[in-house]
Amino acid sequence: MKTIGCKKTTYKTFIFLWLLFLLSCQSHITTQEPTSTIDIQSVSDTLTLFGQGIISTSLYERDLAINQQGDEIIYTLGDYKQTKRCLVLLKKENGKWLEPKMMSISGKYQDIEPFYTNNGNTLYFASNRPIYNDSTRHDYNIWYSDKIEGLWSEPKALDSIINTRGDEFFPSLSDKGNLFFTATREEGVGREDIFMSEYEAGNFKAPKPLPLEINSGAYEFNAYISPKEDLIIFSSYGRDDDLGGGDLYMSRKNEGGIWSPSENMGELINSNKLDYCPFIDWENGNFYFTSERMEINNEDLKNVKAIKELSHSTLNGFGNIYKIGLDKID
Repeated sequence: MKTIGCKKTTYKTFIFLWLLFLLSCQSHITTQEPTSTIDIQSVSDTLTLFGQGIISTSLYERDLAINQQGDEIIYTLGDYKQTKRCLVLLKKENGKWLEPKMMSISGKYQDIEPFYTNNGNTLYFASNRPIYNDSTRHDYNIWYSDKIEGLWSEPKALDSIINTRGDEFFPSLSDKGNLFFTATREEGVGREDIFMSEYEAGNFKAPKPLPLEINSGAYEFNAYISPKEDLIIFSSYGRDDDLGGGDLYMSRKNEGGIWSPSENMGELINSNKLDYCPFIDWENGNFYFTSERMEINNEDLKNVKAIKELSHSTLNGFGNIYKIGLDKID
């Protein structure tokens, strides 16, 4: 009997030590803890990494959109190589932001570049999902989904006057319903251009490239249009004043409907890496964009742990989202 009691005690001790071991192992797993909260209401005086550890992480984030009510944020989340991308939704309930979740309409295909309209009840985005019942199509086209009783409907593709067998990217709509987007077409100006399709009698008309004040012989893409169509911010790559990787440019329309020559937004916004995907939150007065800028680290690597930490850091050169007060770019 004493021997049996000893075995039971030994077994309990073993289980206890094994549990301690497992807890110890778990405590050494490195996770990226949030270093900031989600704050869309305060106006940023300086360029600020948005939602570090929550939205901006070591993965690839881009394409942010905020609804007018300020209680929803949608952005694109991708893996390091962007071989998988989806739309992610954050909702604010009872004054608190909930954890980011993949949207119910996303996850199977490459879904990117969200844009809210209809007071936040319609979402436009670009996707490579098969279109017009053609399973062989994998080009990017512009789709939309309606929020019905709090749920997003099955996405529908825009008409073929917009969606061609080429790629259509980055939908942005004005209060008039006019659609601005990126495409490469024969009637374009350069290698990739920004087009506008007027919305009339419930339909989109044949798109036309924006004038030479916007488009050039280089690459123009990812244009955000203001609600009144009097301001456009877009990215361009290959211009003489490009700081490197692709920069953000701005143009304004005067009372006569003429666009001003577009200007580089300068070193306050642009880096020597890709800067793109602009968005303005007019309700709170902040400008958002995506950047691939990274933290410069000239220190010698001391061990394997050092390169792992560098690779998994937020500023590892993959996309992050930044914000700054709109008054700082005017």
